[in-house]
Amino acid sequence: MSEFDFEVTLREITKENLSEILRLKVAPHQEQFVASNAASIAEAHFEPEVAWFLRAVYAGDMPVGFLMLEDDVAQEEYFLWRFMIDKQYQGRGYGQRALELLFVHVKTRPGADAVYTSCVPAEGSPGSFYEKMGFVYTGKEEDGDLVMRREL
Repeated sequence: MSEFDFEVTLREITKENLSEILRLKVAPHQEQFVASNAASIAEAHFEPEVAWFLRAVYAGDMPVGFLMLEDDVAQEEYFLWRFMIDKQYQGRGYGQRALELLFVHVKTRPGADAVYTSCVPAEGSPGSFYEKMGFVYTGKEEDGDLVMRREL
């Protein structure tokens, strides 16, 4: 089995795997586009009024990434706030497979017909990756980020 054949799963973040998830980092030129995993987990902890779906992305038994979804059942809106794959694991299809799993999860949520995300409009932004995953720009802007939507 090659490294590209590992099954990708989304796993709960626990005290047992937290330190591994906190060690995951994007490449230095990508740091402007996504908050650190520590900042994201802290944000979720200190905003308990928002329902967060936090998951570690695993390839086999190796943690390779992190995602954070705002899970707003009351408004029937689902927003991918954070998504990252560690710099050493990028380009292996793990991000694509993780998002596909996220889409499957969101489809199970009440009233879910789309997933939203946003990205900074700059060179090196993840916008083109999101477009490949079916997201389209909505024409809306939020705090300087361009909002994108993917139909489910």
